[in-house]
Amino acid sequence: MTDMKHNLTCRQSLASAFQALSDEAVKAGWSEGDVALALAELAEERVVEIAARVIMEGSIHPQLVASGGRNG
Repeated sequence: MTDMKHNLTCRQSLASAFQALSDEAVKAGWSEGDVALALAELAEERVVEIAARVIMEGSIHPQLVASGGRNG
């Protein structure tokens, strides 16, 4: 599991690129509110995708181990 310090370091490394992306969208004519909401929704979708993959890999992996790594 990711610790708080590691998460903060990751956030800091992404902050300038995130701000630049937001700034570009505002320059393109989108409101700050629209941009913030869209970015939050995209981030949420990404979290859901990753969580689903982790769940699927966790449920598939033991089956693969039990079958000796063979599919089917």
